[in-house]
Amino acid sequence: MRSTDDTAATRPGHEPDQATDARRAPVKQAIELLAPARDLVCGKAAIDAGADAVYIGAPQFGARSRAGNSLDDIAALVAYAHTFWARVYVTVNTLLHDHELEAAVDLIRRLHGIEVDAVIIQDLGLLECDLPPIALIASTQMHNHTPERVAFLEQAGFRRAILARELSLDEIWAIRRATDQIELEAFVHGALCVCYSGQCYLSYAVGGRSGNRGECAQPCRRLYDLIDSRDRTLVKGRHLLSLRDLCRIGDLGPMLDAGVSSFKIEGRLKDTAYVTNVVCAYRQALDAEISKRALPRSSSGTSSAGFSPDLGKTFNRGFTDYYLHGRSAHGGTPTSPGAVATPKMVGELLGSVSSMTRRDFVIDRRVALRNGDGLTFFDTDGLLQGTSVNGTKRTARGLVVTPNSMDHIRVGTRIHRNHDRAFLDSVGRGAPARTIGVLMALSENADGFMLQLVDEDGCAVDVCLPTAKVTARNPARAQETALTQLAKTGGSVYRCDGVSLEWSEPFFLPYSELNSLRRRGLEALADRRRALRPREAPTHHNHSAVHPASALDYRGNVLNKRAAAFYRRHGVKRIDPAPETGLDMRGRVVMTTRYCIKEELGWCPRDVERQSGEAPPHDEQLFLVDDHDHRNALRFHCHAAPEGCGMDVIY
Repeated sequence: MRSTDDTAATRPGHEPDQATDARRAPVKQAIELLAPARDLVCGKAAIDAGADAVYIGAPQFGARSRAGNSLDDIAALVAYAHTFWARVYVTVNTLLHDHELEAAVDLIRRLHGIEVDAVIIQDLGLLECDLPPIALIASTQMHNHTPERVAFLEQAGFRRAILARELSLDEIWAIRRATDQIELEAFVHGALCVCYSGQCYLSYAVGGRSGNRGECAQPCRRLYDLIDSRDRTLVKGRHLLSLRDLCRIGDLGPMLDAGVSSFKIEGRLKDTAYVTNVVCAYRQALDAEISKRALPRSSSGTSSAGFSPDLGKTFNRGFTDYYLHGRSAHGGTPTSPGAVATPKMVGELLGSVSSMTRRDFVIDRRVALRNGDGLTFFDTDGLLQGTSVNGTKRTARGLVVTPNSMDHIRVGTRIHRNHDRAFLDSVGRGAPARTIGVLMALSENADGFMLQLVDEDGCAVDVCLPTAKVTARNPARAQETALTQLAKTGGSVYRCDGVSLEWSEPFFLPYSELNSLRRRGLEALADRRRALRPREAPTHHNHSAVHPASALDYRGNVLNKRAAAFYRRHGVKRIDPAPETGLDMRGRVVMTTRYCIKEELGWCPRDVERQSGEAPPHDEQLFLVDDHDHRNALRFHCHAAPEGCGMDVIY
């Protein structure tokens, strides 16, 4: 049996590990897999699949305005998650006008009242308000990309910082070395913003919809022409600002070593199948890495799924590690993060059309398709088209596919599948169940019997059954009955990992008394777990901390008077207003990106000069023009160090 000491349920703190090289080793923290929750159903699915925490949108003030949830639903998710000592974080991470601050503070108070574990915020004006004692997480919208900025946030009272997606392992290491105990959260999977988060103003400039207010119109996914200073079209009608999706499932170990303790999956607008599939895949991969390093996990329970996860089967735009290893992938091969052909899901390649009639076509590879599968392909103009499968027939020529439409399909067309009904059905049928392991011991005492239960976190309870002890007439059957009835935990979140009978001789106990003893024991254990659940303590604000910048331009995102007061308190002398105050954005930088269009198109001056010794092509002013004729200048950082490469988009 595991220890019954109450302290066994306390999660590890932040004891410093032994350094293995010149760099200070990361602080030791419980490791968390963090999943998105579009709603209560998705949140529960994420927990069942093995997430240690979920993040969900509040009714107001979330950076995904379409992903808000009622307080009742959030409270229900909190109650479910806390069963497994998993956490729930709520996004209140938009910039706030002065008249909205009071409502935002009231919302945070109500979230604290339903025992939300932390709130994710962007607007530092909230730190000048009377907040409840709740843990604060610094949203990635705060542009958490340097050691100085994250160290300041730690001093300002944040429990955790969500790092910029663009950071390399070395840059994450540098942030960890510059901080003490602040938790570092990093994205590992899902959609990417091409601009540094919180620094994108293109949607606001073009149409008045601010990403920092939760209303991004996603101009990065639109079609653009690339033209030069003489109005010559260099690239026509491509999604030149669209990125592939992030996938770092093969890099969880190095990220752990760099000091990341929370591994975040993007997708608060994604459905349950996506969340279940992705969480299951990352749960398996992360468990393998934390086991190698003997690191603790931050929640309880084991999830078992009845399907094999496959990241390529649910929504993705193709995958990139997005500069985690610098501007090259493993082995020095340049990696392309762009999804310039389409911002939609293309899916897995099935094969090419080898022959066709007016009604059907033949695929040149042996593949399995079923009615309702979704197919995609690029037409002769390079535009993504789609159809669905109405029927299939295997012949000597190959698989004959009858689609819903034959439009744009030609011999030689490469066919992809972006909706696999068989796989999605398997996800639905094999939805994971999560259980907490319990050991039980039945013993006798002076008044009758006692059942001790100890769960996998060391939480222990004893329940007694005062009754007369009756020697069993059939000892073997009595033993079997006791073992079988006590192990029946079906219908609960508990999983019996073993029962021991510690009595002097087999006694007769009726089914009803054994079942009642077990039920009371599990109820008492649930109460004990609630009492011992680790809580996130708020950190304290160091009012003497000095902000790393003495001046903030419009990219400081100061939208209200309290935010300005916060920065002045911390040494900022000059503060410009945020764009959302009505700032004219013409001539201003509306995006700064680590992604580079020249690099994506093979025009990087460094690469061209190194490979050919010739001058790079198109070394003049370039412009992006969208389908509404908005013209944006590009400014490239070609002479910076490789890690500083990138570009500005100027409205």
